[in-house]
Amino acid sequence: MSESVPVRCPACRREHVYSAPSYPCACGAPVTPCLDDAAEPTPVAHRAWDEDWVTVSCGACGRRDQWPQPELGCPCGAVLRVPVAGTGSAPPSDPDPRPAFRPVTIRTARDAVTAAALYLRWLGYRDIRRAGERPPSGIGLAARGLVAHVDPTVRPASRRDVECLWLSAMTEDSGCVYFSLAGYAEDARACADALGIPLFVLDFTGAPQPVNGVADELDAKGT
Repeated sequence: MSESVPVRCPACRREHVYSAPSYPCACGAPVTPCLDDAAEPTPVAHRAWDEDWVTVSCGACGRRDQWPQPELGCPCGAVLRVPVAGTGSAPPSDPDPRPAFRPVTIRTARDAVTAAALYLRWLGYRDIRRAGERPPSGIGLAARGLVAHVDPTVRPASRRDVECLWLSAMTEDSGCVYFSLAGYAEDARACADALGIPLFVLDFTGAPQPVNGVADELDAKGT
């Protein structure tokens, strides 16, 4: 269980008691950021990908990974970024067989991106970040050897959406994967099958569901 710390909102001065959420390490152990109760929280005015993630060491195996930066929503409307204490420098170790994926509930577009990023990390991808080239719609993610597209809209992904992802991956000489909340048009699925692009649907529990054969294989084997 994570430790609770007092957090005072700098906007309205309201006092809160906050506990950071835990996420599953590749070894199966829960990882919880250690909060710095001596540092002041900072309001989130503008979103920046690098500031939305924090590096935390697993206490069980020493693996260092990036996890969502702890945040607290105050009733006054402020979103507070809660500081994280130093996480040490234990070297990573080889992971054990993957545990079951633990999804995060999707309520916003940012949640959809977080769910996709956590799933990619569960598959074995590392250095997940916001893609340098912004896609025509949705949000692009990148990892070592991979370009991913997260489409949080209520419109099924089109053939053109799938082709744009494939062209971006070709430019980067990388593989690619598509995540959609609303599913895919028939011609989009046929195009993905022809190009070997894994397609996933994100349900509101945050669990990606494979749509085609290459996605089934990726889900089963990982990277």
